[in-house]
Amino acid sequence: MRRKILLVEDDLNLSFIVKDNLEERGDFVKLCRDGQSADETIKSEAFDILLLDVMLPKKDGFTLAEEIRKRGVDTPIIFMTAREMLEDKARGFKAGADDYITKPFDLEELFMRIDAVLNRKSVQSKNTPPLSNEYQIGDFTLVAPELKLVYKDGESNSLTKKEAALLEYLARYVNQPVKREEVLKAIWNDDSYFAGRSMDVYITKLRKYLKSDTKIEIQNVHGVGFKLVVL
Repeated sequence: MRRKILLVEDDLNLSFIVKDNLEERGDFVKLCRDGQSADETIKSEAFDILLLDVMLPKKDGFTLAEEIRKRGVDTPIIFMTAREMLEDKARGFKAGADDYITKPFDLEELFMRIDAVLNRKSVQSKNTPPLSNEYQIGDFTLVAPELKLVYKDGESNSLTKKEAALLEYLARYVNQPVKREEVLKAIWNDDSYFAGRSMDVYITKLRKYLKSDTKIEIQNVHGVGFKLVVL
């Protein structure tokens, strides 16, 4: 299957080499030379993977990644950069990177990393339950688009966006443990200590909303995260 790749690189020689070799492998590659044009391209087109340089004109790669992740774009990202300090790599992964390769790199290594990231994405997609407008949770119904949690007698609670998003995430994986860091990245776009403390507060709120149904429990799973249990 032909893959659609966005390459964002301002180095003329490197961009042509990477583009030509990817296209020889059968991929379609679109090239942007600055972060701003890349951002506009991502808004109008869908890609299988983004290859981003960090030091770009108009908008750097880290900022570009952070902004598209905030918009909900979950396309895999590989940073290609000469910035090899640990703090740079940390910022790259925090910005939403799936992988990070430092220049100069071997083309075969880049190709292997692209294949590995896309294979992981494919497996995750197969294992991810589909989204729905409504989720039955014991005696409750979560009406996700309306941010409402409705009890069987018709009484309802209005939820904040984060409360609804967190409960929806747990409901999609009902009776399955979900990893703490994955929930944080999906909803908070941040898996820092402070984001984790914020999530704990929201978990407590959700437990209060659901306490009238004794068949429901949000469990702490030691070393993993949480599990919404519905008997």
